[in-house]
This record gives sequence, structure tokens and C-alpha cells, in this order.
Amino acid sequence: MPKKLTIVVHSEDLDKIYSALIIGSGALSYGLNVTLFFTFWGLRRLIKGNLSKAPLSKYNFLGIGSWAMKRKMRKSKVISLNELIHDFKELGGKIVACSMTMKVLGITKEALDQSLIDDYGSVGTYINESKDANITLFI
Repeated sequence: MPKKLTIVVHSEDLDKIYSALIIGSGALSYGLNVTLFFTFWGLRRLIKGNLSKAPLSKYNFLGIGSWAMKRKMRKSKVISLNELIHDFKELGGKIVACSMTMKVLGITKEALDQSLIDDYGSVGTYINESKDANITLFI
């Protein structure tokens, strides 16, 4: 049985997306097949130009908290969210955009950053990816 990890990325928050990508990248380096299933608010981050605009889940303070955290991360030489997601993809990570969410929120394929997305799917796609997974997370 293949070693697999699936992560549902439901949140658009900077810290939560970072967590999903760091866990996913770490799992890839351990030899697991990793799929991130972006749905609802998480999917909004995959709209062209939106990834770097992610707010913090707490202490956002109208964007000041996110700005301060990003500044602190740069000073600490933590890679940007854009770099992290591209590194995840280069390591072989798979990103699936939820087609049902796209329909509900009125997001078109053309609005999404196609360089990040490997597939479009629904609950059935998620279930298929998860049924053989060793680990499934919801972030």
C-alpha cells in the first residue's frame, strides 16, 4: 500500500496555509505522496495574485498583523508563501481545486493560478485520494 497524506485546506489564513504546506513538504521529503485539497476559503488563495495576500487567523488587526508577521518571517529568512507552494510542487506535491466550491463561490478556472493546480475535483476526488491515505488532515 502506498504511503499517502491528504490535507484539506479549508482556511485562507496565512498561518494555516503555511502549516499545510510545511507539513505537506515534510511528508514529501519522507517519501509520502501528498495531496492538498483546496476548498472554500482556502481555494480563494489560489486565485491569481491572492496567495500573498493571506491574512493571519488571529491578531490580523486590519492587515497590520499579517504585515508584521511577514516582515518577521523575512528577517528570520523563512521563505515566502509563494516560494513554499512552488517548492511543494517541485517536490511532487499535488494540488486539487474543489470544483463544487468553484461553483458555489463563482470562481472560474481562468481566475485560478493554473501553475499551482494539478486537478479539479469534488468530494469523490477527495474520498478517492483519502481512502488509501495513512494520514488525513483538515486545516
